[in-house]
Amino acid sequence: MEKLKIAIQTKGRLNEDSMKLIKESGINLAIGRRTLVAEAKNFPMEALFLRDDDIPQTVADGVADVGIVGENEMLEKQENVVIAKRLGFSKCRLSLAIPKTMEYPGPEFFNGKKIATSYPAILKKFLNEHNIKAETHVISGSVEIAPGIGLADAIFDIVSSGSTLVSNRLKEVEVVMHSEAVLISKPDLSLAKKEILDELIFRMESVQRAEGKKYILLNTPNDKIQEVASLLPGIKSPTVVPLAEEGWSSMHSVIAENDFWEIIGKLKKAGAEGILVVPIEKMIF
Repeated sequence: MEKLKIAIQTKGRLNEDSMKLIKESGINLAIGRRTLVAEAKNFPMEALFLRDDDIPQTVADGVADVGIVGENEMLEKQENVVIAKRLGFSKCRLSLAIPKTMEYPGPEFFNGKKIATSYPAILKKFLNEHNIKAETHVISGSVEIAPGIGLADAIFDIVSSGSTLVSNRLKEVEVVMHSEAVLISKPDLSLAKKEILDELIFRMESVQRAEGKKYILLNTPNDKIQEVASLLPGIKSPTVVPLAEEGWSSMHSVIAENDFWEIIGKLKKAGAEGILVVPIEKMIF
């Protein structure tokens, strides 16, 4: 039986989020110490653990069929791969930053400047689009120290919280792109592997739909069903089940966790009682 080979970052936050999603999708990878290859026990899939910047080429060359990588790395490497699914985690942005004491009039500021970066291809595209002539200094790691040691006038790098910029007396002036983890694929997967990929995506989407959602059960007088139902924006409409006590029903629905505290008072005022809220692991449509 064919197996889908998936490339995953060896370590770091992207690895942790990727492994968590795979596990919650019901796929058990047999991982030992210093394992570079792991086989799933209950799903036709094999994982290869690699450096994140090697994943796009690994997928493009067919060593792996799919991979989980930051969109920024995918665009930087410019390999022949396609996005099979956006995963919504490991979000960041790629931005230009300059010393915070300098005035910033706009993108024209970078004309004639030296910019340090680990992402020269993405930077070059931005500079060309704005007709900017600048010198790119390619370095790996600790890009943010370049202006402070006189290596560059500005930097182009990943920004998450912005704390690293602040600690190096830099300020973000241009957001060039937003990035997140993406599931990339070879564009010419075999039919058998495409079917496995479709099942993998189906499972991942079922897990992600359940994030931030809660299952709510409550009792309400029958003459209040419509009023209570109007407060419960479920998948379609609430489930209504008659109770043994005449004139009462139990209502079941799905709500966003963030919305619950906003409507709890309204539910009680409408006559709802015995409100129970429970977590949801998967949501399948």
